[in-house]
Amino acid sequence: MFRGYTQQTVDFMWGIRFNNERGWFMDHKEVYQTQLLEPTKALAEAVYDGLMEQLPHEPLMVKVSRIYRDARRLHGRGPYKDHLWFCIRTGDKDWTGRPAFYFEIAPDYYSYGLGFWAAAPATMERFRRHVAEHPEELEALTKKLNDAGRFTIEGPCYAREKKAPSEILHPWFQRKSLTLQFERPLDERIFRPELADELIAELGELVPFYRYFAKIAAMAE
Repeated sequence: MFRGYTQQTVDFMWGIRFNNERGWFMDHKEVYQTQLLEPTKALAEAVYDGLMEQLPHEPLMVKVSRIYRDARRLHGRGPYKDHLWFCIRTGDKDWTGRPAFYFEIAPDYYSYGLGFWAAAPATMERFRRHVAEHPEELEALTKKLNDAGRFTIEGPCYAREKKAPSEILHPWFQRKSLTLQFERPLDERIFRPELADELIAELGELVPFYRYFAKIAAMAE
């Protein structure tokens, strides 16, 4: 059961950011396991259960990140991440180009939403073509998204602007990869057990987008 993060959670993440080496991590490994990893797993399980009630026929799975960086890709950074995330998605090793719910916590922010990450260029072209031919569905979803004002459309943009069928769809057409994102600095919310139910409710607002992008992903298979 998720009981909330603690001040020790935050202190550990700041600590590993500024002491990113094995000796410090090993001295604080128990804090990592009990104050960051275990609460994140408990939160992931609670959110997974809640989303499965809304998507009962989806073969969803939970993936919690490792704190260890890939030693082949350190690029001068320390061996440990200063943040942890989980995602809820379909697919096993092949997670690219599929919609995924996510939550991430770092020393100075937390974030959650829905990602449609690392989709092949052909998939994104298929997405834009589908929207151009049938704009009404995504326009209606985007209007509800904008009216709610919680999540924003994020992602890396193309160097050249792409023409969209309407102004409300313009942000979707400019991005190589898509995220519907809520992000804010750490606040008292992360310390409360109610965060789990709040995430279930707010990520539930994105279930129609999950279904929409799952349909786009299926077109590519």
